[in-house]
Amino acid sequence: MNRDQISRIAHAGHPIKSPLDDDSVRQLLERGLTGGNERVLDLGCGTGEWLLRALTAYPQLHAEGVDVSEDALAQARRAALGLGVQERLGLHCQEAESFSSPHSFDLVLSVGATHAFGGLLPTLAAARKHLAPGGRVLIGEGIWERRPSQEAVEMLGDFTDLATTVDRVAADGWTPVHGHVSTRRELDDYEWTCWGSLASWALDHPAAPDSPQVLETASIRRSEWLRIYRDTWGFVCMVLRQTAG
Repeated sequence: MNRDQISRIAHAGHPIKSPLDDDSVRQLLERGLTGGNERVLDLGCGTGEWLLRALTAYPQLHAEGVDVSEDALAQARRAALGLGVQERLGLHCQEAESFSSPHSFDLVLSVGATHAFGGLLPTLAAARKHLAPGGRVLIGEGIWERRPSQEAVEMLGDFTDLATTVDRVAADGWTPVHGHVSTRRELDDYEWTCWGSLASWALDHPAAPDSPQVLETASIRRSEWLRIYRDTWGFVCMVLRQTAG
């Protein structure tokens, strides 16, 4: 079973692939979309859940998503067709960092996908290239809520704490106009749902050749989360505008 298939099973009960509940997602989109008729780009869109929710909520919106997973984009296309928003959604299967467009965007999203660009600031640099004057960026990034162990850093990446993350963003020429730090409940719900979905699939398909692998993956990842980074790792989403001058 490949990584895309495992991800699809894990996120079946939590299609927003970040520790955010539905109300948080709604509020973040509301802060990012001030007119309702914007053009939106998601760099690393996966199955397009952010775009689908935005298109459903704002009938005048047009959106584009970029991702390297054709499986994820195919799922997004099917969902868009079911929601009746397919005419307002364009999807591109390619590296997000090489994507170009003849027009700019009023909102650029990259939530939980900064690894695709090599980190937070390179992701913001990529978003800036696509941003219309006065536009906004919605970015989601991991943070350390407590000093991490070396094992946690090696597992998840070299993040910083919340204050340092905001300082880096500001020094790079951005002003946060809204922010949301995932709650303990959002973090726990996300982890339990993902690893629980994998375990349930494996137990429901005992004869499947990949069942032992999937169950082992779920067990290992759950253990890592509980032992290594549950009380250390956090997640922040920020709506940003370019600082004047």
